[in-house]
Amino acid sequence: MHTIWKGSISFGLVNIPIKLHAATEDKDVKLRTLHKECKSPIKYEKVCPVCEKEVKNEDIVKAFEYTKGKFVVLDDDDLEKLKKENEDKAVEIIDFVKITEIDPIYYSRSYYMSPGDGGGKAYSLLRKALDESDKVGIAKIVIRSKEQLAVVRVYKNTLVMETIHYPDEVRGAIDVPNVPAEDKVTKKELDTAIMLIDQLTAEFEPEKYTDDYRNELLELIEAKRTGKETVTPTEKEPKSNVTDLMAALQASIDKTKPKKAPARKKRTATKTRKEA
Repeated sequence: MHTIWKGSISFGLVNIPIKLHAATEDKDVKLRTLHKECKSPIKYEKVCPVCEKEVKNEDIVKAFEYTKGKFVVLDDDDLEKLKKENEDKAVEIIDFVKITEIDPIYYSRSYYMSPGDGGGKAYSLLRKALDESDKVGIAKIVIRSKEQLAVVRVYKNTLVMETIHYPDEVRGAIDVPNVPAEDKVTKKELDTAIMLIDQLTAEFEPEKYTDDYRNELLELIEAKRTGKETVTPTEKEPKSNVTDLMAALQASIDKTKPKKAPARKKRTATKTRKEA
């Protein structure tokens, strides 16, 4: 099984070297787009709309559009330093909660965790402790330049890390259209439902978890913006169609000119007068 991340996870003073492996896979059929005539794969080029030429990868920079038409350019060094600072941090379990306190809407992706070199005993300890306490761990991890909030739990004798969404990444249910304002339910049904809701929301507090990497990135953007390190794209000048219009007019005039009748030869006209 392919390893996608190597590092360590800890709780208290216990440190466990681990490896992450994707627990799921995408089996969608991916289609390519071809030229209908010759069946060649279509090539998508990166073209600057102002310069009207293809742009190479080394000529492309990343930027944040903080307002319409205004950008903050982020250097690769800035992003790499920010990424390195976060990736070097060990993954630490912040809290332990009951899994029933986490609504399924927060879950994103699943990863199997295997112990690294010398981590077998600590791995078994965490697995047994989670199983006996009926708890799951809440941790943070940086995967592919994004800080993820995650749940560490036991699944079929294997530790699993489930990445979950931050609360501000979940859209509000109030925006869902056509939801009935109220339903006709019995008092017993209502009491049971309220009791269940109370149990699920008693201790889990997602608001106290924040995406530190994203916040630091926004701080970097704001620092560059307030420091006037901003750029504005050059506006593309509209093409003048005067030349094309004049050429079309001249071509139309030339096309509609009446054709001149061929002139008679003088010799033929003199000969005719003599004969007469």
